[in-house]
Order: sequence, then structure tokens, then C-alpha cells
Amino acid sequence: MAPHRVVVIGSGFGGLFGTQALKRRKDVEVTLIAKTTHHLFQPLLYQVATGILSEGAISPSTREILSGQKNARVILGTVTDIDLDAKTVTSEVLGRESVTEFDTLLVAAGAGQSYFGNDQFAEYAPGMKSIDDALELRGRIFGAFEWAELATAPAERDRYLTFVVVGAGPTGVEMAGQIAELAHRTLKRDFRAIDTRQARIVLVDAAPQVLPSFGDRLGGAARDRLTRMGVEVELATKVVGVDATGINIEKADGTHARIEAATKVWAAGVQGSELGAMLAEQSDAELDRAGRVKVNPDLTLPGRPDVYVVGDMMALDNLPGVAQVAIQGARYAAKHLKARLDGKSDPAPFSYFDKGSMATISRFSAVASVGKLRFSGFLAWLLWLGIHIVYLIGFKQRVTTLLHWAVSFIGRGRGERTVTAQQILARNIINAMAPEDLPKLPIVEADHVPAPAGDPAATTQEPQAERAS
Repeated sequence: MAPHRVVVIGSGFGGLFGTQALKRRKDVEVTLIAKTTHHLFQPLLYQVATGILSEGAISPSTREILSGQKNARVILGTVTDIDLDAKTVTSEVLGRESVTEFDTLLVAAGAGQSYFGNDQFAEYAPGMKSIDDALELRGRIFGAFEWAELATAPAERDRYLTFVVVGAGPTGVEMAGQIAELAHRTLKRDFRAIDTRQARIVLVDAAPQVLPSFGDRLGGAARDRLTRMGVEVELATKVVGVDATGINIEKADGTHARIEAATKVWAAGVQGSELGAMLAEQSDAELDRAGRVKVNPDLTLPGRPDVYVVGDMMALDNLPGVAQVAIQGARYAAKHLKARLDGKSDPAPFSYFDKGSMATISRFSAVASVGKLRFSGFLAWLLWLGIHIVYLIGFKQRVTTLLHWAVSFIGRGRGERTVTAQQILARNIINAMAPEDLPKLPIVEADHVPAPAGDPAATTQEPQAERAS
């Protein structure tokens, strides 16, 4: 009997944990399709951006993680089409297109940064969703101090020493706090023409409080700590313009102001993957305002019991877009599928168990909300350390992270301060390229021969690209 073919889209928490939950099923064949070769521990991206951790510490190879799972295969590629009737997924990488058939589909493609209809802001204010984003921000942040050292006019120096973080959720708070520590502690002895302690860090959000999902008390504690660190907190303030040299804001009373700043970080808002719209067009599903797919209580797509949607793409019971929702959702989807394959009754509808929320503000200071408990300070910071080490994938990553944390939190150093012009410039240059100018895999005619029957490579299509001369 042919194995049941499961295609998983995405190598984040949802995709990886969903794949691993099917490990012991010999009657299941899993193909994981992802646009990167790594699994990303997204909660620590800001530490890559501020020089605490290397990108490898939070992004182990997906193939290495799944190397011992014999029923799992990994395919590199960006999903460009899903055909629910034909039950196929089309993916592409550097002009090479592949079509993979499925019996069951698990979509865990995550979410992207939302600029609330102002996508032009992205050119000057990178988000925080990928390794590329973090490395670009690292280049921009450390580069700003280098450029300030070269500045000859006070206004130019002040512009380079001003950092604006948009979004007062966990990512924004953590980023603002680390930039403040970088300027006030790590770099204070490294420059001669500037005093990095004079850097201005501004946290901006349209919401009326910091960390709104944590409640008034913890949000207030986080704001107080940020203020003591020298971070300016601008709440009830909308961003209405972003350009190369600054940011325009509108305050609650309707007044407008401008902050001259060379470095802007966008940590506000998320938008569901564009695959959500593709799924909605072919099913009875609807999308919410953030582009997430409204799913059934068993996480299947309305009208399509063979398609599960989990993680940041899923809209159900106002669940937050956090790692635990993705992990628990993926495991539930696998459990639901296994019951169906075994001819058993469906498990009870998905129920999320909230294990709490945490955010760091600075070294030795964090806020935590666990059940009915709300606490902040050093104890919350220790809990944050422990939880993040537990959920990092791979022994090497855990050891490396602990060593880097010791260097950064106990000492003053940051071991990952290497930056290049390519990190800063590559994204916008690539975005400006015409599709026909994007790099493609070279085509060698002799390579394209029919694959043997039953070979997974048989699903690979000939690249739609110009032939190399």
C-alpha cells in the first residue's frame, strides 16, 4: 500500500514540530518545503541584530534536525502555487520549479511584517522576521556609530546617533533595550570622536501603553525600566512618514513632529503569508484583517478536511502569533491526521494551553506573565533565560548561546559585531531588480533526463529560464 503523502509548507515552529510529530508513522511520507535551509528561532532575532548571538546559534539546519527521521524529505523552494483540487504544491528556487503531490497538506508558512498599507516604509525601516532582516539591522546599527565617528557637523552626528524603534510589543521593547545597552555599556570606550552614551533611542507606538498584551502593571514596569535606561517612549503616536534621514509622527492631539534618525527598526504589526489568500480562493475559508486564514476548530480549512493551517497563518479564537500556538497547533494537526488514518474518531477540538509570555528589557531585567502570576525584574529574566534555552533546537546551539550570553551579560563584549556593506544594501538592491534579471541556476541540457518511476525527483519541472550559452 502506498504511503500517505503529507506535504508541510514552512520550516518554522509549526512546520518543524508538525513534521516531527509524524516521525513514527511508517505509513506516512512527509515532504517539508521551505524557502530557507534553516529553522529559525525567531524570538531571539533581535540578539542577532544587536551583536549578542550569531545567526547560526538560532538557525540550525533543517536537514540536520530531520536527518534521523527516515520518513521525512526536505525540499528548498518558495511556494508559488497551491492547487487544492489537483492536490499539488509548486515551489521555485533560482528559476527551478518543482511540483509536489500531497494527500494531506499542512500549511505553516508564518507571517511577514505589516506596514499597515505603507509598504514604502520598508525601504528605510527593515522589519524583524528573518535572518536577512537581522543581519541588515546589525549592519545599520553598528554602521550608524561608525558613520557618526566620521561626521563633521553636529546635526549629522546626532542623526546617526538617533535610533527609532516602531512598535512597543515584545520585539520592539527588546530591541530598544538592547540598542540602549549597546550604546551606554558595550561601545562606550570604543570611539574617540563621539560619546556613544549620548545616543538617542526612541520607542514609538500607536497603542497607549508598552507591552499591551501583558497588562497595565507589567507594561508600566517595562516602560519605567526603559525610561531609566534612557529610552524615550512615545505612545499614542502614529508613524506617518519614513525616509532615509528620519521619521514623521502624529501624536494623539493631532500635532505632527519629525525625528531625524538614520536608523529605523520596524517591529509593529504582522501580515499573514500571501499563501493565505491562495487557500481562501480555493475553499470556503475567509481571511481576517491581518490576512490570516479562519480555520475550523480542528485547524482544517473550511470545506477542505485534507488541509490544515497552523501558526501565524491561522486565525482562531483570537490566539496570538507566538511560538507555542504554532507548536501546539502543529502537534494537534498531526494527532488529528493520525486518528483519521487509523480510522479512529476525531480528537476534541484544538484547545490552546497558554504557558505564559515573557519579554526582556535589559540584562538582568524582564517581565513575565505565567498563568495568574505577573512579575518583573531579575527572577523574570532568569525564567526567560531558561525557557529560551529549552526551546532552542540542538545541543550545539544551546551551548553556543549560553557562552555568548555569558560574554554579553556578565561582561561588556558582544561577539558578533562583524558587518558588511552587503548586509545593509542587498535587500533593496534585490527588490529593485527586474524579475528577468534575478539570478537563476545554470541550465545544462544533458542534465534534464526523465527520472526513474517512483523517484521523488520525477516531480521536478524544467526551469522556466533562458538557457545558458
